[in-house]
Amino acid sequence: VAHSVRQVVETAFGHAGLDWQKYVRVDPAFLRPAEVDHLIGDAGKGARMLGWTPSVTFERLIAMMVDADLARLAPSASAGSAP
Repeated sequence: VAHSVRQVVETAFGHAGLDWQKYVRVDPAFLRPAEVDHLIGDAGKGARMLGWTPSVTFERLIAMMVDADLARLAPSASAGSAP
């Protein structure tokens, strides 16, 4: 299943309980040209050649990343640690 940058942002901000549209600006200068319509990664080759299958869903992976960032930024995480 392919996921867009927007889906990553929506999932991450949603997991944090935030409305992404209040925090994210889209800069047209960084949008891909019109001729690049659809780019997707395919884990199928890894499955076919290596027998690999993902053990974590997209949503769970994003949640793990957000949780790690929130834990790292929590006031108690920085208390007593050197800069």
